[in-house]
Amino acid sequence: METQELTTVDTATELGLLPEEFERITEILGRVPNFTELSIFSVMWSEHCSYKNSIVWLKTLPKEGPHMLAKAGEENAGLVDIGDGLGCAFKIESHNHPSALEPYQGAATGVGGINRDIFTMGARPIAQLNSLRFGDIHHPRTQWLIKGVVKGIGDYGNAFGIPTVGGEVFFDECYQVNPLVNAMSAGIVKAGETVSATSYGVGNPVYIVGSATGKDGIHGAAFASKDITEDSVNDLPAVQVGDPFQEKLLLEATLEVIKTGAVIGMQDMGAAGIICSNSEMSAKGQHGMRIDLDRVPTRQANMKPYEILLSESQERMLIVVQKGREADVEAVFEKWDLNCAIIGEVTDTRRLEYYMHGELVADVPADDLVLGGGAPVYYREYKEPAYFAEYQKFRIEDVAEPEDLREVAQHLLSHPNIASKRWVTNQYDSMVGTANMTTNRPADAAVVAVKGTNKAIALTVDCNSRYVNADPYKGCAIAVAEAARNITCAGGEPSAITNCLNFGNPYLPGVYWQFVNAIKGMGDACLKFQTPVTGGNVSFYNQSPDGGSVFPTPTIGMLGILPDASNLMTLDFKAEGDYIYLIGESRNDIASSQYLASYHKVKASPAPYFDLDEEYATHQVVKHLIRAKLIVSAHDVADGGLYVALAESAMAGNLGFAIDTDSEIRKDAFLFGEAQGRIVVSVKPDAQEAFVEVLAASGTEFSLLGVVTKNGFVVDEELYDTVGHAKQVFDQVFHDILGE
Repeated sequence: METQELTTVDTATELGLLPEEFERITEILGRVPNFTELSIFSVMWSEHCSYKNSIVWLKTLPKEGPHMLAKAGEENAGLVDIGDGLGCAFKIESHNHPSALEPYQGAATGVGGINRDIFTMGARPIAQLNSLRFGDIHHPRTQWLIKGVVKGIGDYGNAFGIPTVGGEVFFDECYQVNPLVNAMSAGIVKAGETVSATSYGVGNPVYIVGSATGKDGIHGAAFASKDITEDSVNDLPAVQVGDPFQEKLLLEATLEVIKTGAVIGMQDMGAAGIICSNSEMSAKGQHGMRIDLDRVPTRQANMKPYEILLSESQERMLIVVQKGREADVEAVFEKWDLNCAIIGEVTDTRRLEYYMHGELVADVPADDLVLGGGAPVYYREYKEPAYFAEYQKFRIEDVAEPEDLREVAQHLLSHPNIASKRWVTNQYDSMVGTANMTTNRPADAAVVAVKGTNKAIALTVDCNSRYVNADPYKGCAIAVAEAARNITCAGGEPSAITNCLNFGNPYLPGVYWQFVNAIKGMGDACLKFQTPVTGGNVSFYNQSPDGGSVFPTPTIGMLGILPDASNLMTLDFKAEGDYIYLIGESRNDIASSQYLASYHKVKASPAPYFDLDEEYATHQVVKHLIRAKLIVSAHDVADGGLYVALAESAMAGNLGFAIDTDSEIRKDAFLFGEAQGRIVVSVKPDAQEAFVEVLAASGTEFSLLGVVTKNGFVVDEELYDTVGHAKQVFDQVFHDILGE
C-alpha cells in the first residue's frame, strides 16, 4: 500500500469520529488506518450516512403496505404500486446545513439530489415539493436566506423542467441560525423498468457518468452531522455546486441506458460521493470493487485520493454494467455528451480496493462501512425535558379573550406563517410538463395527472413543529394526520409516506426524547392510516440562536392516489347560497395555535386537541362525500383555525361567508383555535338532504356553520372583512417585507 501518514485518535476526532470508533476501525482493518481510509470511515459512519443514532428507532416504523414495491432502505427512494402497471417513486431529504452557509447552491443541489434519487431508479420525475423553515422574516439574514433558497429551488427546478407543485414555509425564531430546507420529488415508472442500487458479477465494469469530479462537497456528509457554529463558514467547500442543465441530460441518458438492459445496478452520488455508492452497492450485492481513482474524470488537477473519493460534486452516477455490453452503454452517454468512464470492476472479495497510478491507497471492507452492516449503532440516553411538564400547565382561562376579534382575524391573515406564499411560488414553474392539476384549482394537496391513464397522484408536505415541540408524540401523529387530511380533502386515498426528521443534537437527552416520541407518534398514526414509511432522511444537529435546538421538525411527505382524477376536490367556495358545514367537533382549545403564539405571545402550551380514531373516521366520511358528489369544496382546518380556513376558501372563490359561532365555546377558540380533525365543506342546496343523511348515519360530529355569500366575511352578523380587502392583505405580506 502507498505510504501515507498513519492516523491517530486526534485525527479521528477532527474528522468527527469518536475515540471508540477509531479503535473499532483499527480492529476491522487489523492495523492503523491511513488518512484516506479514516476519511472513508468518517463520512460513512457519520449520522448522515449511517443513521447510527437513529436507526434503532427508525426500524420500529411500519414498512408494510398493500401497495409497497420497495421497502424503506431497500432502494434510493420508496416505490409504491399505483395500478395500471405503474409505480410511483418518491422521497424527501434535507439540505439544511449547506443552505445555512450558501442558500442558493445549498437549496439548488438539494433539489438536484432528490431528483437523482428518483430517476436513478428508472422513474421520470413529474413533481417537486419543498418544506422551508426560517427565523424572523424581518431579520436581514433571514431575508438573505429566504431569497437565496427560493431562487436556488426555482432556478434549478425550472431549468430541470420539473414542476414545483406544493410545499410550506414557516417562520420562528428558533430557526434563526439554522434554516431547514427539505426537498421532495416524485416520479412515475413502468413495471419492470426499475433499476436497483446493487452491484454483482465478477469482472463487470464499473462506470462513473455525468459531471467531472471536483473539490466541492468534500466531507459534506460529516459536515451535515455536526452543529452549525460561527466557524462553519470555513466548511464552505462542503457545499456542493449544481448544474441543472447537466442534470437534465443525465436524466434522459439514465432513462435511455436502462432500456438497453445492460445495467446491473445504478446509484446516484450524493452524500459521501464515490465511496458511498461503491460501498452501498457492493454491500447490497455481496461483492467488492477494484477502483482506479486516476481514471475518474476530474475538474481540478492533482486531486488527492480522499478528495476524489469523498467529493460530492453533483450530477454524477455510478453504474455497474454487464461485461460485453460496454459499447451499448457508452453510445448512450456519448449521444448526450456526458462523461462515461470505466473506473474499475466488480470483484468477489467484498472489499473496496482503491488504486492511484497503480498503487493501493485504501483497502476497506464494504459491509463494515454501511448501515445494516458494520456501521455503529447506538442506543442514546433520553429524558423528558423540564419544559414539557410546564407546557402541560397551560389553561385557557389564564388568557383573556380579546375585545376586538376582528383585529385578531386581520393579524392572522397578515402573519407570514398564514399569508399567501405567492411571492415564493411565483418563482417556481408549477406548470411545466402540463400534468399539474391544481395550479389554477387550489386544493389542500397538489394533484398531478398520471399521463396515459385517468388517475392522478396527490402529494403534500406537512408538519406543525410548534405542536411537535409542545408534545412530540402527539405533534408528530398530527403531522401524519394533517398530511392524510390534505390528501383526503383533495379527493385522494392516502397511500404511503416519506419523512425528513429534523432535530437537534442527539447526544442531548432532551433532544433524543423528542426524537423517540416523535417516531412513536408517527408509527401509530401511520398504522392507523395504513400509510407505511417508505424511507426518508434524518438531519440532526440543527441549532437555535441560543445554542439549543430548533423545534423538532419531522416533516411528513405523503403520497395519495386518485384512481379517478375526476374526483379531484378543490378548497374554493363555488357559489352564493351554498351551505357551509363543519365536519368534526369544535373544542374550547387554543393550545399551540398561531393565535396564542403570535397574538398573545404565549409560547408554553400543550399540543392542540387530537384524537386519532376521530380523525380517521372523519376522513372516511369525507372520502365518501367526495365520491358521491355531495360536496363541492373541502378544506382542512389547520394553522389559524376555522376563520382562516373559511377565509382561504372564500378568497379562492372570490366570495364571502356568513356564519354563526357556538355559544358553548369561547369565541376566540371557535374561530382561531386549532383543534384537529376538522374539515370545512360546502354543499349545494339540492344536495343538503342527502349530505345530512350520510353524516347522521356515520356518527361523525358535524354542524351547519352558515352560507356562502357574495362578499364579506360575516361572523354572528358582524362584518369582519371584505373579500377584496382580505385578499389584498393576504397576498401582499411577503411582497411588502421582501420586495418584488
